[in-house]
Amino acid sequence: MKIVLSIFLVIFCCFSLFAQKQFTYQLQAVRAKGSIELDGKLNEDTWLQSPKITNFFQNFPYDTSFAKLQTEVFTAFDKNFFYIAAVCYQPQGTYVVTSLRRDFGKDDNDYFAVFIDTFQDKTNGFAFLVSPYNVQYEGLISDGGVFSASSDWDNKWYSQVKQYEDKWIVEMAIPLKTLRYKKNTSEWNINFARSSRAENEISTWVPVGRNFRITNLGFAGKLKFEEPLPSPGANVVFIPYVTGNISENYVTQNKKIGANAGADAKIAVTPSLNLDLTINPDFSQVEVDRQVTNLDRFEIFFPERRQFFLENADLFARFGFSRIRPFFSRRIGIGFDTTSKTIVQNPILYGARLSGKTNEYWRIGLLNMQTANQKDRGIYGDNFTVAAVQRTVFKRSNIAGIFVNRQRTADTLSDFSFNNQNFNRLVGIDYNILSVDNRWNGKVFYHQQISPNPQKDQFAHAAFINYTTPNWSIAWNHEYVGKNYQINDIGFVPRNDLYRFEPLATRNFFPKGKWSKKIVRIQFMQYNNFYWDTQWQLNDRSNSISGNILFQNTAFFSTSFRNTYTRLFFPFDPTNTGGNRLPTGSEFTNNYFDVFYRSDRRKLLVYSFAFEGGEYYNGRQLAPYASISYRYQPFGQISLEADYRHIRLPEGYNSADLLLLNLRTDVSFTTNLFLTIFLQYNTQTENVNLNGRLQWRFAPVSDVFLVYTDNYLPQDFSVKSRFVVIKATYWLNL
Repeated sequence: MKIVLSIFLVIFCCFSLFAQKQFTYQLQAVRAKGSIELDGKLNEDTWLQSPKITNFFQNFPYDTSFAKLQTEVFTAFDKNFFYIAAVCYQPQGTYVVTSLRRDFGKDDNDYFAVFIDTFQDKTNGFAFLVSPYNVQYEGLISDGGVFSASSDWDNKWYSQVKQYEDKWIVEMAIPLKTLRYKKNTSEWNINFARSSRAENEISTWVPVGRNFRITNLGFAGKLKFEEPLPSPGANVVFIPYVTGNISENYVTQNKKIGANAGADAKIAVTPSLNLDLTINPDFSQVEVDRQVTNLDRFEIFFPERRQFFLENADLFARFGFSRIRPFFSRRIGIGFDTTSKTIVQNPILYGARLSGKTNEYWRIGLLNMQTANQKDRGIYGDNFTVAAVQRTVFKRSNIAGIFVNRQRTADTLSDFSFNNQNFNRLVGIDYNILSVDNRWNGKVFYHQQISPNPQKDQFAHAAFINYTTPNWSIAWNHEYVGKNYQINDIGFVPRNDLYRFEPLATRNFFPKGKWSKKIVRIQFMQYNNFYWDTQWQLNDRSNSISGNILFQNTAFFSTSFRNTYTRLFFPFDPTNTGGNRLPTGSEFTNNYFDVFYRSDRRKLLVYSFAFEGGEYYNGRQLAPYASISYRYQPFGQISLEADYRHIRLPEGYNSADLLLLNLRTDVSFTTNLFLTIFLQYNTQTENVNLNGRLQWRFAPVSDVFLVYTDNYLPQDFSVKSRFVVIKATYWLNL
């Protein structure tokens, strides 16, 4: 395996040297002449004398022509702000806007966007978007923008939109202290984009091939400032919160009333390095997890939703692969209650995170969190430390190292002590590949566990490489997870003791002539997935062929056929309902198919349906699915989702009819007042969950939340538990 790893490292290094010559797009940012009022009128001298750019190119549905709906952009700056003005040509009344809520869904909304690479490394940057109704979206771009921009980063900036009969005009003012850049810099990388869902068009200033995301920082022009930018100055933010709550467990007849307070702080140590602090954080306003019908043999991954862990998350959470994560922040703040035999929340006492760039080549991250003691519940405090460092190599690739440590800080004799052998540690190195021409991307990593009682085979390594052109995507992945690689108290690794090989190939066809008026793309994919244990005994195999069609009206159709083999290496009930389990060593070869269709996403009423059917372990399964949503533009939408599983197994094993219903209503009364109601009915877990969240943004990035949660028995809808909380936060610039 060392030879294989070395070969892939050499190959990746070679691919990193490939480059593509591109025409240089340039724009000058002028120094503002007097003040700029954000009103969407562009009548200031600054805008009248500023150079403008136009001639946006299509990215979708085609990438070979100018945009049908053109855009003009102007830029300026002063000692405090970077200004952007854009004239977006589009008939009034044709906008598609699903909500007035901040950080709207990019795929279903019209917007103007700017992507900024202040360090010109083509790897990390900032994204700012504004809709025709002046709804804002800000995010961080990482990994070159291959995975789009994360909306988990919040900061204060300003915008205004004015609608006209044939266009809408947006003005943006981004505080320089919000951005991070080199001192005395006079040049950034930048790109601008437009999305018009009614026209089904996405366009950019610097052309981006339709096989890439428009956030890809490999496609960017040069923004040249009329003079070097001033120092952004001190940037210190204090965010206190207060909460009050009442909860009642109707099963145990336990009622609690409480209050809490805490604070976060954001301190710009340098213009490019940020320190985040939190004391007694509270995450009660975080939206509940979407329930799923669990038919998996292994732990299911639920994404992190807590704000403190999301900013700059790529520095910590992107190590490894999606199912071999050396650090998973959701492990922090949970504990096993030995009295009730359940997993519960364990308060976090404090936390600190230092993250950012030290120069154009180096990024660093340091995280430390301490959880509380609850000895009466058998829960003892832990300290989590994560250190990460990343070095850019070969233009856009990077080498990154990580250290993770969970250290028990209490026991039956002491309330706080680092002097015990209850710990779990990990060191790892990742090589992330991204070629200058964007055709090659991939990763190689090696992670080593360090435990109190070292054993053989406590490591994991893997390699992935992907080659992409408009017509082809070809990828290879292999993984090795050691038998004694046990890190699920700090990371996420649902299965170990495995070799995995995963080749896949995708072919795209773009119709021409009369067919191009109806169809954007036809795609076929061949996918294979093999799991062997470390003794080379086959455990799982999946071979599939699939095809899909993306229509010009945004409708989508797909179908696939799969052949699978499964050998159980532990007993398993295929319905996860507590029935008799299939014995270890059982072998099953199954065939099944699925189809899926989604209607035109631009319509007010959007629906989708799917059907999966075929063999399932030693029985059969039929699984219809349907969803429907109605958009009451621009104030929100209501959606209903139904997932049904009809499983029939032989006598002696549980057959099951599992139903999961999700009803969601999302209302934005104004750009500052939002209501979300989420009702989930799950027969597998025998639970009905109602979650309502009212949010009032009374000042920029400052909110009051009112959250109501109920859990009911599905048989008679009697209440099992109830929780009500009110929380207020305030963003204070010092």
